[in-house]
Amino acid sequence: MTKPKANIGVVGMAVMGSNLARNLAHHGYVVAIHNRTHAKTEKVLADHGHEGTFIGSESIQDFVNSIDRPRSIILMVKAGASTDATIAELLPHLNEGDIIMDGGNSNFRDTIRREAEISAKGFHFVGTGISGGEYGALTGPAIMPGGTPESYKTLGPMLEAISAHVGDEPCCTWIGPNGAGHFVKMIHNGIEYADMQVIGETFELLRAAGLSVAEAAETFRKWNEGELSSYLIEITAEMLAQADPQTGAPLVDVIKDRAGMKGTGTWTVQTALELGVPVNGIAESVFARALSSHDDLRTAASVLTGPDRVLEVADRESFIEDVRQALWASKVVAYSQGFDEIRTGGEEFGWNISVADAAKIWRDGCIIRAKLLEDIRQEYSADPQLVSLMAAPSIAPKLGEYNAAWRRVVVAAAQAGIAAPVFASSLAYYDMARAPRNNAAVTQGLRDFFGSHTYERIDTPGHYHLEWSGDRSETKISED
Repeated sequence: MTKPKANIGVVGMAVMGSNLARNLAHHGYVVAIHNRTHAKTEKVLADHGHEGTFIGSESIQDFVNSIDRPRSIILMVKAGASTDATIAELLPHLNEGDIIMDGGNSNFRDTIRREAEISAKGFHFVGTGISGGEYGALTGPAIMPGGTPESYKTLGPMLEAISAHVGDEPCCTWIGPNGAGHFVKMIHNGIEYADMQVIGETFELLRAAGLSVAEAAETFRKWNEGELSSYLIEITAEMLAQADPQTGAPLVDVIKDRAGMKGTGTWTVQTALELGVPVNGIAESVFARALSSHDDLRTAASVLTGPDRVLEVADRESFIEDVRQALWASKVVAYSQGFDEIRTGGEEFGWNISVADAAKIWRDGCIIRAKLLEDIRQEYSADPQLVSLMAAPSIAPKLGEYNAAWRRVVVAAAQAGIAAPVFASSLAYYDMARAPRNNAAVTQGLRDFFGSHTYERIDTPGHYHLEWSGDRSETKISED
């Protein structure tokens, strides 16, 4: 009897890959699976083979041959050299029109390179961002595929089926050509960095104001019932309520305050610098993680003096509400910065990314899913050219309403000696963006003084230079 061919294949049977394969099988697809170490493939079959139809293969050739053409193959392997090595292993066994999808956290520039190389050989390459962690991969993640529209006709229905859904809408859509999918996932992770950092700053402020860990957990739980409702707020409440299995103390108190990172937040900031997009809050969150792990610096700085990091709060409930409002405002700024980078990057790389679509597929399944994203989707749907989320009709009035609380929180943190870099930088971003005139005139005057870099005037077009070391006369250098 002829064995059935697989509808799709997955390479890489670590937790994310195996869960994604299981998700596909749960939705009725026949799934070919392969891992460099065959024991992992065997374990998936032994533990989860009853959940659907899997075809396990030890060799890459048998794996490819077990998939119906045109083949769709998902790579869930380590980003970088491992991805390139797996692609090189696959290519000799493929046929024209076959699809390779990279579902790892690859750098979008690597995806652009790979897509060019692989499409030249007659195959499709689809760089795809997948968010939702291990649980999301199994139950329904947010999926951000790039690549050709033709490849999405084949791969898209399967990805949409296994993605999270909001009503009947899948949290998956075609993002754009070559590296667009991984670019949007990179920005997602950058926003995630800022979101987690400002949540950490919030916890530190609540503790400094006298709340116990249990009271802070309950505060986050209550906040999750309102406009701050989000996955990260939800799991913050759960994490803070967790006792240490060894000592019975709050688990958060025995976790070392040293945060790791895998690169996507750094790439978000690096790319923003290249694009000239200010992402202050996201950048501060990356630097905060770096500082937390800079042991030599922290040891050396332990001799420095300052306030005792205790907040004297006259009305605790009022302060908690101030922090809630400041947290919402700072989260909005993180989204605003991220969406500005998506919009600008889409223009720079010729991808024509729909910012509304990005917001739509982030409403469920992904790590930054939040109640706020439905409002964001509506704003960008109404105005696809919206430059700043902060200026959106449903957002700007609330930022104005929360302004005083936001400022009180930043002041309180500074006076108590509590570092709140995302709260503070987000407020600075807000103030710089709204200012009718900022201090860049000083910078440009200094640049012209020491480097003859010229300056522009407010009263007439053109670029000018002042003879600083001479008679201080002004020369018009160019007309534009």
